[in-house]
Amino acid sequence: MPVDATLAGRTFEPTAPYEVSAAKIAEFAAALGASPDAVPTFGIVVAFAAMTDLMHDPDVGIELHNVVHADQRFEITRPIRAGDVLVARLTVDSVRQMAGTDIIATRSEITTADGAHVCTAYATLAHRAGADVDP
Repeated sequence: MPVDATLAGRTFEPTAPYEVSAAKIAEFAAALGASPDAVPTFGIVVAFAAMTDLMHDPDVGIELHNVVHADQRFEITRPIRAGDVLVARLTVDSVRQMAGTDIIATRSEITTADGAHVCTAYATLAHRAGADVDP
């Protein structure tokens, strides 16, 4: 069953606060083969928590094993720094069906716990409900 198109426009509760540490930034940078001073995409750590919450919400109807992360981009207001405590609030910008696949565009506003904007993470998920998965 396709994801209900009325999901578009819905904003979800913010994620639990995530405390950024120098160690976590270093781990992320190492995974990318980058310098810890040059990881502008670290916001995905918090944005992914918001996407995970969306995909696990039983009212949404997404079958996690049938999801492909189709696109990702960031608009950065300021760098993320060790000591930041961040939350993400995800909004579903649009839902459309194409050839039996749900195309779900999301926007996660990432802020400090006190509300200062840090970045916006845009993601597009492709979901094929009821699709058979090869073992």
